[in-house]
Amino acid sequence: MAKETGRKLIAQNKKARHDYHIEDTFEAGLVLTGTEVKSLRQGRASLVDGFGEIDRGEAWLLQVHIPQYDNGTWTNHETRRRRKLLLNRHEIEKIEHRTQSKGLTIIPLSLYFKDGRAKVEIALARGKKAYDKRHAIAERQASRDAEREVGRRLKGI
Repeated sequence: MAKETGRKLIAQNKKARHDYHIEDTFEAGLVLTGTEVKSLRQGRASLVDGFGEIDRGEAWLLQVHIPQYDNGTWTNHETRRRRKLLLNRHEIEKIEHRTQSKGLTIIPLSLYFKDGRAKVEIALARGKKAYDKRHAIAERQASRDAEREVGRRLKGI
């Protein structure tokens, strides 16, 4: 069997960039069971409600939904179980210190296969207020309008 190379995206948390200020990102491996991997290979997962925590020096990913494998039997997994994140000791300590001292939270941004191994991109993030979200939408709309106007002027319209 040929070894997989490259990156295959499974799931992305698009709402996270809207709801949070992303301060730092990390790539972590996941400890998964066989039926979870098979379900992920079918491209089925949801990161919307997911978050992370550090518990007794170990990093955990909670509330990430990986549906049960269709062809699984009694060995099927729970859909929203705690999953251990594989990070270096100094990364775990850095994340733990920043979440405790600065009030940041750990959120998953994307779930993907990298060279055949399941990885999750987690971020240290600070929640946005409602006015921050409105301001970001207004900025995006203003830049889109400006680009559209420049394009019209270049075309001579």
